[in-house]
Amino acid sequence: MDAEQLIDAITPEAYERLLFAVETGKWPEGSPLSQEQRDSCMQAVMLYQSKHNSEAQHMTVAKGGEISFKSKAELKKQFQQGQDDIVRVNPNNEQ
Repeated sequence: MDAEQLIDAITPEAYERLLFAVETGKWPEGSPLSQEQRDSCMQAVMLYQSKHNSEAQHMTVAKGGEISFKSKAELKKQFQQGQDDIVRVNPNNEQ
């Protein structure tokens, strides 16, 4: 299977599982990944992002294979626009 076939075979659900595994070092069910599995998952995530990621976040692979970097100001502006979606929790119940 070549890279293009691999990208085409990855569903959005499979991508989310692979991304979770790369970010946490575990599968969503909780079992750990070996370093070899994590490396393979990371390659698959990057390939998928290079084709499908049209809204790249800070330090991701954007659609077309370009690495996307956003400045702190760009990220701050992006997060301020979505503040209504953020739930803030005070773990110590302090006011």
